[in-house]
Amino acid sequence: MEELAVNKTILVVDDEDDVRESVREVLRDEGYRVVDTADGTQVLELIRQERPELVLLDIWMPQVDGIGLLKEIKTQEPDLNVVMVSGHGNIHTAVTATKFGAFDFLEKPVSLEGLLLTVQRALGESSNSQARQGRAKRKTGMKRGDAAASGAPTTLIKQKTLAKSVVLSGQGLHSGVKTGLILHPMPANSGIRFTGISGEVTVPAHLDYVGSTGYATSLRTQGFAIGTVEHLLAVLSCYGIGNLLIKVHGEVPILDGSALEFCQAIEEAGIQQEDEDVAEIVIDRVYRVEAKGGESIVIEPAKEFSVHYELRYPTPVGEQQYFYHHRDGASFRDEIAPARTFGFLKDIAKLQTMGLANGGRLSNFILIDDQKIVNTELRFPDEFARHKILDILGDFYLLGRPIRGAIRARMTGHSDNIALLRKVREGLKL
Repeated sequence: MEELAVNKTILVVDDEDDVRESVREVLRDEGYRVVDTADGTQVLELIRQERPELVLLDIWMPQVDGIGLLKEIKTQEPDLNVVMVSGHGNIHTAVTATKFGAFDFLEKPVSLEGLLLTVQRALGESSNSQARQGRAKRKTGMKRGDAAASGAPTTLIKQKTLAKSVVLSGQGLHSGVKTGLILHPMPANSGIRFTGISGEVTVPAHLDYVGSTGYATSLRTQGFAIGTVEHLLAVLSCYGIGNLLIKVHGEVPILDGSALEFCQAIEEAGIQQEDEDVAEIVIDRVYRVEAKGGESIVIEPAKEFSVHYELRYPTPVGEQQYFYHHRDGASFRDEIAPARTFGFLKDIAKLQTMGLANGGRLSNFILIDDQKIVNTELRFPDEFARHKILDILGDFYLLGRPIRGAIRARMTGHSDNIALLRKVREGLKL
């Protein structure tokens, strides 16, 4: 039994007797004091009487509307965390509940693992198994083969998370599915993890879990997959956010094809510095990936992190290049984040036969035909090169730590980025 759990009170509100009973038994076995009711009309009075530290609230009950009751609870007890539970939920319901103040959302049937992890997070208890695993992986003491051991100077950087949860809605570029995104703060050493609304299975944002790199980067584990993670990961990398739980259904929303809205949401939520450090990855020598046709991507030692990208397409794109020297989140937001996904009209039919680009709209990517840009005005003369840098920044955060080195790339994509990352990991024995 965790000592932290003793004497903490949890109020369970659900009109299904078997659900209340099973949740009550699980939580009591963990040492929590549990109060439960099937009557939603009693909840506010029970909160006043029992002073719970957490409420588990069914969203569908015969007497009351769960969302309406959530609003009342947050009005009267703004500091009380409420986790919504539903057997008919989806990511949109979860996003709505979070917007109205819910700490999190669980899907019935509730898994034991998902329930306990959510309860521990809501109560500020970081002693769960995932945090322990993350702590073991992210210890800042450098092991043999790391950059510090080879004599290269390294820097310890304070870990960061969000100051509060963030919610966004949109559409998946490749799946075409309307989806949402919930970003939850996590304790130090947790890492970045993606999960569905049940919270039962999580997949770390790490190279080991890359599932595919065709036209986007996806992560996969235990039959659970998340697509198009690169834009969001680029934002988290450049703002220095390393601990986060990301709830999403199937694919990260494409928004307007850029990362600008992610930046705005994170800046609005605020960034919380944590007590523990993380060691940056220092590139110790030149690593290179080359392919037929002149494609290449190289990373080499440098005092700071930078990316230079060069592309060459037929008219109307032509030759573009851009050099990005990373300074902070603001430099990324201004120079790289606004650059949008682009695609060629001649490739659309092929992509759709592959089950991709089903969510492509004239408002969420730049469409190019043989003579012109069809649907928009460019935000930068070199917007396409800048967007390729955005993709690189996201993919290169899949080692889970900041990197110090200089990247030069020409006509490369996600597969090349991941191939180079694997070489870096092998060379540094990460």
